Amino acid sequence: MASDLHTIVVGREAMGCRFEVAFNAGEHADATELGIDALDVVDAIEDRLTVYRDTSELARLNAAAASGWQTVSEDLFTLLARSRELHEATLGAYDIAAGSLVRTWGFLRRRGRTPDDDVLAAARAASGMHLVELDAATRRVRFMRRGVEINPGAIGKGWAIDAAMARLREAGVRSALVHGGQSSVRAAGIQGPATPGRQGWRVGLAHPLRPGRRLATFTLVDRALGTSGSGTQFFIDRGRRLGHILDPRTGRPAEGVHCATVIAPSAADADALATALYVLGREGLPRIAPRDGPIGAVLVVPDDGGGVRVVTANLPHGIIALEDAGGVTVEDTTTTRADAPAPS
Repeated sequence: MASDLHTIVVGREAMGCRFEVAFNAGEHADATELGIDALDVVDAIEDRLTVYRDTSELARLNAAAASGWQTVSEDLFTLLARSRELHEATLGAYDIAAGSLVRTWGFLRRRGRTPDDDVLAAARAASGMHLVELDAATRRVRFMRRGVEINPGAIGKGWAIDAAMARLREAGVRSALVHGGQSSVRAAGIQGPATPGRQGWRVGLAHPLRPGRRLATFTLVDRALGTSGSGTQFFIDRGRRLGHILDPRTGRPAEGVHCATVIAPSAADADALATALYVLGREGLPRIAPRDGPIGAVLVVPDDGGGVRVVTANLPHGIIALEDAGGVTVEDTTTTRADAPAPS
């Protein structure tokens, strides 16, 4: 019963949103201290990886890597190496090296604007993981041309959540939930007492067209969830609503999807793959979430009748429960992908 679900929540502002760590009440006498320690991990990662402070390791890399090889920390190199793998697995729909495009569209400062064709062409020429070289033997990075920028906006929160959860595990925490801005979540163990039939932590998905309403509830069992959408970050240009999620292959805002959600073993992968799925749309489901792979996915797209269509792929039974709301059509597209391996 929901009445026996009591939690202790420790929160802090970080990475432009609210991060929170939730524990079952009474499970850890030092829950507050454990939560503070986990959030300190998030702060330390933000200090190294933020693009908003010139003193961060990532900002220094962006400033210098076009001039020659730069040695970076193990954490940053691992992030870049994983980002390259995800870039390749998504056929370029996720690209951590699209910072020049993010800046050109004004999304770096949340002041969206449409660039003229020449400016956009210059930004595209300086964008893409193909312009980033990694030397694993020496942990060095260099850019192949000036203007290239690494921007971890689509993976940074998840990366920090994974590190925070790892710290909690090291401290002996078996059940907890960590989220950043509610769109990036990782759960461990069970929410509430371990009663028969109870598993995981429940996480809500907001309805993209009905503010304050919930569209679905996920039950995360030792899994992470990432959701990408442009419901709150967008601007209007000549009557068109343009969201902040860019298709790095075209250099322009992705369109046609209300939101994309991915369930994955890690929060970093869930975040990056949700962004890629938002860009790819329906055609991306068999690539992101093939049958029997480690990834599940949900797309919410416009429906011909004026409502929304919830399109799912490779979701374990019972992981999602739709709210009782009109105007919602459900479609399961689970399929086997034959053209490439699943993200792993």
